[in-house]
Amino acid sequence: MEQYKKEFIEFMVDSNVLKFGEFTLKSGRKSPFFMNAGAYVTGSQLKKLGEYYAKAIYDNYGADFDVLFGPAYKGIPLSVATSIAFSTLYGREIRYCSNRKEVKDHGDVGILLGSDLNDGDRVVIIEDVTTSGKSIEETFPILRAQANVDVVGMMVSLNRQERGKTQQNALAEIREIYGIETGAIVTMEEVVEHLYNKTYNGRVLIDDKTKEAIDAYYAQYGAK
Repeated sequence: MEQYKKEFIEFMVDSNVLKFGEFTLKSGRKSPFFMNAGAYVTGSQLKKLGEYYAKAIYDNYGADFDVLFGPAYKGIPLSVATSIAFSTLYGREIRYCSNRKEVKDHGDVGILLGSDLNDGDRVVIIEDVTTSGKSIEETFPILRAQANVDVVGMMVSLNRQERGKTQQNALAEIREIYGIETGAIVTMEEVVEHLYNKTYNGRVLIDDKTKEAIDAYYAQYGAK
């Protein structure tokens, strides 16, 4: 496994973003692990996070795009931090854009926050994680309603590697349904590989019991 992936996994743990236990997801599934990008709260955390995303996006899609779209709410700081990192790392001015949950009818009116979307804009969608593909069902129509944009790809930090509405990995399903490329900084398989029965900061985060719970979860929800 590449060193940067190991570092990112440890970064998620250190930031209290990746947890193990019992959690009920937005999809209704009960999971033995949970990733919450809302726990990135300090300047140094957001700086590092933006750099990890920027490098992953650059490696997957290059720098020939115009807008980073981060769906509300967690996608807002992700798009801001990553656009800053792109400017710093690659000298490329990428605009950030997010949606509001409710349309604003005064002042800066409309459903968008940040940059407007224009016909011909090349857009990368940025999210924390996708489990069943529900979020893209909300995001894609918003993008299409604003302008005739070209969605270059979608980047998440963690690929949970579980099925969406079909037996496919949710990211693979999104790729097939919407015709856009998808990528992740790390996969859950890589997380388990790196942390299983290993002591990190005085703790074993994935012991045999937790590994059994993860295996049982994937037996039920894992992508074929």
